Amino acid sequence: MTIEPLPAVQAIASYELRFQSLFHTGRGLSFPCDPTGEVQWDSMNDSIRASFLRAQQAVGREYASPLVRIRSLH
Repeated sequence: MTIEPLPAVQAIASYELRFQSLFHTGRGLSFPCDPTGEVQWDSMNDSIRASFLRAQQAVGREYASPLVRIRSLH
């Protein structure tokens, strides 16, 4: 289920694509993205890109399908 933020919040919000661990509650990987889940590939360094690709390949085995979330505002 996707909850749409209010337009004013959406205008200032930043988003993350979250891969939640299937085995460790509270653990996972997050990557900056736009509201549709498109990651900002050009802003990632090589290490973060590699982590993103590993997370994608591990969906269903180590991680749940990724979800778009509003990043914490603090």
